[in-house]
Amino acid sequence: MPTAKLFISLLSFSLLTLSVTSRPYVLVLSQEDFKDEAPSDPDSSPEWDEFGDSDSHKSEEDLDPGSWRQIFEPTSTEPQPQPQSDTEALYYSAVTKLMTGDARLIEEGSGEIETAAESGYPAAQSVLGFLWGMGLLRERSKQKSFVYHHFASEGGNMQSKMALAYTYTRQDMFDKSVKLYAELAEVAVNGFLISKDSPVIEPIRLHNGAEENKEALRKSKGEEDEDFQILEYQAQKGNAAAMYKVGLFYYFGLRGLRRDHSKALSWFLKAVEKGEPRSMELLGEIYARGAGVERNYTKAFEWLTLASKHHLYSAYNGIGYLYVKGYGVDSKNYTKAKEYFEKAAENDEVGGHYNLGVMYLKGIGVKRDVRLACKYFIVAANNGQPKAFYQLAKIFHLGVGFKKNVPLATALYKLVAERGPWSSLSRWALEAYLKGDVGKAYMLYSRMAEMGYEVAQSNAAWILDKYGERSMCMGESGLCTDAERHQRAHSLWWQASEQGNEHAALLIGDAYYYGRGTVRDYDRAAEAYMHAKSQSNAQAMFNLGYMHEHGQGLPLDLHLAKRYYDEALEQDPAAKLPVTLALTSLWVRMNHADSFLVHIIDSLPDVYPKLEAWVENVLLEEGNATILTLFACLLTVLYLRERQRRQAAVVVGEVAQPNLPNELGMPAPLGMPAPMR
Repeated sequence: MPTAKLFISLLSFSLLTLSVTSRPYVLVLSQEDFKDEAPSDPDSSPEWDEFGDSDSHKSEEDLDPGSWRQIFEPTSTEPQPQPQSDTEALYYSAVTKLMTGDARLIEEGSGEIETAAESGYPAAQSVLGFLWGMGLLRERSKQKSFVYHHFASEGGNMQSKMALAYTYTRQDMFDKSVKLYAELAEVAVNGFLISKDSPVIEPIRLHNGAEENKEALRKSKGEEDEDFQILEYQAQKGNAAAMYKVGLFYYFGLRGLRRDHSKALSWFLKAVEKGEPRSMELLGEIYARGAGVERNYTKAFEWLTLASKHHLYSAYNGIGYLYVKGYGVDSKNYTKAKEYFEKAAENDEVGGHYNLGVMYLKGIGVKRDVRLACKYFIVAANNGQPKAFYQLAKIFHLGVGFKKNVPLATALYKLVAERGPWSSLSRWALEAYLKGDVGKAYMLYSRMAEMGYEVAQSNAAWILDKYGERSMCMGESGLCTDAERHQRAHSLWWQASEQGNEHAALLIGDAYYYGRGTVRDYDRAAEAYMHAKSQSNAQAMFNLGYMHEHGQGLPLDLHLAKRYYDEALEQDPAAKLPVTLALTSLWVRMNHADSFLVHIIDSLPDVYPKLEAWVENVLLEEGNATILTLFACLLTVLYLRERQRRQAAVVVGEVAQPNLPNELGMPAPLGMPAPMR
């Protein structure tokens, strides 16, 4: 079936997850995914747009009612909305207190939120749902959390819609979650650019495994970053390229800077005066979107045309968009629009592929061809174009040209929805963390975690584990007990692991193995390690080998244990020492089963608790009783072998002792894992 093979080749692509999980999201389609009948006309669906009109002129409060922007960005150059009612004022007062990190004020804020919610204010209902879900100064209740989020969602609160959509998805209730994510994704996509694609600004992961992600944090200090200060100094001295870059940083909010369209406009205008052509395209965007200035399509067309004359091919997308909509030009002209989109696509501008996809999908100035449209969308999606994800999501949601695939549509919508204006929470959380306000950062990441952001789930859990009481975790009756903190971290890590975070899966295995924040359960620990292993995690492989060696949650199988140890080494050659020691222990078990030496090895962690503590506090940051055990084992084996050699030499002369069997060839993984800690 050569035709089928053609489509398999055409439609196999990798969706680069915008939420940045550790692995790309891979979608493979075949001929069977196509509908046999002619594609339905999407014009019959009122929810199907064409190119849409940008909502970038709308305030964040319009797009995300109840946004906390006026709390976290009070110095913004844009005027802050004033509370329109006593309830709204009470709501913002309560949220401010919840973010203080002061237990007394948090308690006051919690009461004020209840009062505001009782009056039917949707934003307060949303926050109260968040508090019930966390179990903050109340018994944790998923049912009450759901009810409050439901009412808040019905009242138009977007963050509650995110929370509900994520809840439905976790329960495989895709028919419900897909509708919410579709609505959220539409809000997000209407704020995207019309010509050059904006950089995907991902939430910063605070940690790399057990360590703080210092390099990423260093690059996220905004105006306090030394490199940015040098760049800004060069711009002030008249360097045109520096002016453009500073404007770019402010326009998109790069490197930890807050978006400031007024500053961006100022720097772009200065750069153009110095002959920097790249600023022309952004000026066209600014006027087309009305970002910090009054929307003016005529000026937008002029700036984009100037940019295109300097071979800035992405500007062709903006010009094509204006012709499609008839904005800033004499009239709509689909022929010209297609020509400009084709020029952009021919010069590797993915926006051109996306726009051509929309024209063929809708039959705008061309003969309608859904399959060709999908081809263009796939090229754009492969290059990280979020609007292409959105169109593919709608295709699978509505079954246009392809069979309906609601779970896939849900996943694609979620990728886009996570780029909506509510993602500002991540920026505020990072700013708080960099300023040392760990409690505020934890609260903000927890809010995002409830909305389904994997990075936020991971960051909130890491803060709980790393900072303990300093995290200002509030439990049922005050500051979290150790048990409450462990339980909350466990829940967050579990959610992150469900979304592909292999480090989270590993920590879930640790939690079950040691009984941290949950009941000790070797079977579930093994399941979690298997999940991490499926993502080629060397540490999980080592743990599985250890559990097979000791028959903990897995059948006692020394040969399978060795296989896992070997796989761990193949995956991570830098971890030679732990595997070497583990293989040594395994050799002892194979060759001296039930001997006193094996019993000594198994009892060492209990016999030497003080030495274990010393290793934990002095030798290793996190401690590792197994390495201690295996190290002692290795010394013991070497001592016994040497004594045996000398005794044999006395009786029968010099007899060389054999080396350790080659099949146990000693190698290893990094500061290994759970059973090793």
